[in-house]
Amino acid sequence: MRVGIGARSGVSADEVLAAIDAVLPADAADVRLVTLDVRAAEPGIATAAARRGWPLTGYPAADLAAVGVPEPSARVAAAVGTPSVAEAAALLGGGTLLVGRTVHGRVTVAVAVAS
Repeated sequence: MRVGIGARSGVSADEVLAAIDAVLPADAADVRLVTLDVRAAEPGIATAAARRGWPLTGYPAADLAAVGVPEPSARVAAAVGTPSVAEAAALLGGGTLLVGRTVHGRVTVAVAVAS
């Protein structure tokens, strides 16, 4: 399962994990966190991944911008160079959205499963 993460700068690991826990199925296996490359360096996101032992991968904005998503955002595109972070990251490389873009405070999450 790929969990796409979008977040505001300075987000805490507890905020990230609370957002993930709100949408991730209880039986989720092989969880991987994916996000924008500059967000992967955020301490809160990196710490959240480390706490759960989940791999974390960041992708360049251009890669995420090439992924078609159901809910693109002009505001996000203007801010980070891609109209989607969470959904696009979750879908990059294929798959199907299980949970679409869901906002929890300063964190946005989306979950995709392999097709």
